[in-house]
Amino acid sequence: MAPPSRAGSPRARIALLAVLLLAAGCSATFQPRGPAMRAPDLTAERIVTPDGVALPMRAWLPEPDGPPLRAVVLALHGFNDYSNAFEGTGSFFAARGIATYAYDQRGFGAHERPGIWPTADTLIADLHTAASLVRRRHPGLPLYLLGESMGGAVILSALAGPPPPGTEPLEPAGTILSAPAVWDRDSLTALQRAALWISYRTVPWLRLTAPRELKIRPSDNIEMLRGLSRDPLVIKGTRVDAVEGLVRLMSRAAAAVPELPAPALVLYGLNEQVIPRAPIEKALAALPRHVDSAVYEEGYHMLMRDLQGETVLRDMVSWIGNPSAPLPSGADRRPFTRMAGSGTAGSGTAGSGAARTEMAGP
Repeated sequence: MAPPSRAGSPRARIALLAVLLLAAGCSATFQPRGPAMRAPDLTAERIVTPDGVALPMRAWLPEPDGPPLRAVVLALHGFNDYSNAFEGTGSFFAARGIATYAYDQRGFGAHERPGIWPTADTLIADLHTAASLVRRRHPGLPLYLLGESMGGAVILSALAGPPPPGTEPLEPAGTILSAPAVWDRDSLTALQRAALWISYRTVPWLRLTAPRELKIRPSDNIEMLRGLSRDPLVIKGTRVDAVEGLVRLMSRAAAAVPELPAPALVLYGLNEQVIPRAPIEKALAALPRHVDSAVYEEGYHMLMRDLQGETVLRDMVSWIGNPSAPLPSGADRRPFTRMAGSGTAGSGTAGSGAARTEMAGP
């Protein structure tokens, strides 16, 4: 048997060099916002940011012979999803005089580098840019922010801090957060934290998909989930460094919950299986008194796309019209007292077959 290598021996130096090379090849990859190089712009199909990045955009506007335009909504999608998530919502709103704009957030959908995490600060800066452009497109109309899951985390984080350099304050007329992602690092188990810590520092490039055995259902709308599973713009496998970025964003959003300005409406479903119960209860308990919350007995994570999604949308339209009035469904008078299941780390793509739509939950 060969004797142990000494620190200065050729074998030891080779081993040390191999470790250093391995470490150098395991750095995380992000796509943060670059320096401003042009004025931002809003076209029919995209938002162009100050650093020259084009974010694909969709808009749903009332028909010329339809109801008069009375409000504008800027919507942010969830993790691994994209702007098409608001197809049904935008059409529903447009028929009731509300315009909706939604864009593929940097790193998602038809963006040129899908799957590469953009950093929370970049997502927040893009939101400020988009809100300013949409507000200029519709001067004089109230602008509402709508965030689903990760989109809700971006909005929470943005509202809690000062506007990024070169941007304007958000100051929305109101905010609606549908199952906002507030699953912070402290809410992960010790095993989950350790697994993420190790994998982020060794294999940040590794793409993960959730085991079928988890069988987590983000919605009871199976046909919709099957459509997402076939959609090439929905990310099916998530890089470890993107999961780490998401956890950082969710932790930031969870800390921002007590600072959520009114008027605001926060929605969750009793059948939520993507975000665990503990962080949801923690978030609801931390909401300021002047912020409204609604709990849907039949609701899952994708509330607006669930089979009872129209009930949720009707509540949203009613709230936009009069935030102080009770919701038509009565969901604002229902406590968050039980759940059908709870998520686990890395469970967002989870579920069987068609439900494999999101990674790490939100």
